[in-house]
Amino acid sequence: MKKISMLAIAFIFALLGNSAASAAQSKEAMVRIVHASPDAPAVDVAVNGDVVVEGAEFKAATDFMAVPAGEHKVEIFAAGTADEGKPVISADLTVEAGKMYTAAAINTLDNLELKVLNDDTMTTNGKSKVRVGHFSPDAPAVDVGIKGEDALFAGAEFSGVTEYMEVDPGSYDLEVRPAGTMDSVLDLSGTELKENMTYTVLAVGFLEKEPALDAIVLEDPMMPSGMPKTGMGGASESSGSAAPWAAAGMGAVLLGALMIYGKKKSAQ
Repeated sequence: MKKISMLAIAFIFALLGNSAASAAQSKEAMVRIVHASPDAPAVDVAVNGDVVVEGAEFKAATDFMAVPAGEHKVEIFAAGTADEGKPVISADLTVEAGKMYTAAAINTLDNLELKVLNDDTMTTNGKSKVRVGHFSPDAPAVDVGIKGEDALFAGAEFSGVTEYMEVDPGSYDLEVRPAGTMDSVLDLSGTELKENMTYTVLAVGFLEKEPALDAIVLEDPMMPSGMPKTGMGGASESSGSAAPWAAAGMGAVLLGALMIYGKKKSAQ
């Protein structure tokens, strides 16, 4: 089970039950982190020096975590090595209040980089919205489309992320193909796109070696314009829509977390 620091819990549970108006006044953004580097070991992730995720393995994705608007230092360490202060990657992430972001660790371990995506969870009522990210380091440019049909997304190159496309909800037999061909290299049959949901489909892994080409499907419910989605932190594999934690019994944890956070703030 992936662990979250007390600070992260404080951020997350402080938003639970808030109205859209109070969320807007909180001046926070929502950020999730994805481990999409196929040959990197399990990692710990620190934000501004605080470890917020521990032991996230390849294809793991956190749920959204609330962070104050502004610039933050994101550091990624091999799992269990954060105390040594030697991150495998360190990057500055600037976020705006009321917006949502996905920060993905991509490429091979020797060339690790942080790719930041701006997430848009708004869609027409009754519709679905989907985009595709190409995060397979050894794969050529790819097309993504329905089996036997023209590409819905054409010519996506490594580290690129397509624009969102709005579609009717339903089950789609999607596949990933080398650009300009009809040769499937990844079968995504039965991809379910629900109404009032947005999806980010990330092609990850290696085309020619292990771990083999695979997909991470991140999903988010439709939210009011400009309002961040409340969510629980922690890491889950393949789907970004993990089951919510039960609120009962968490009062003591939340209270302790808020007290710790408040002391940190007053000391600054």
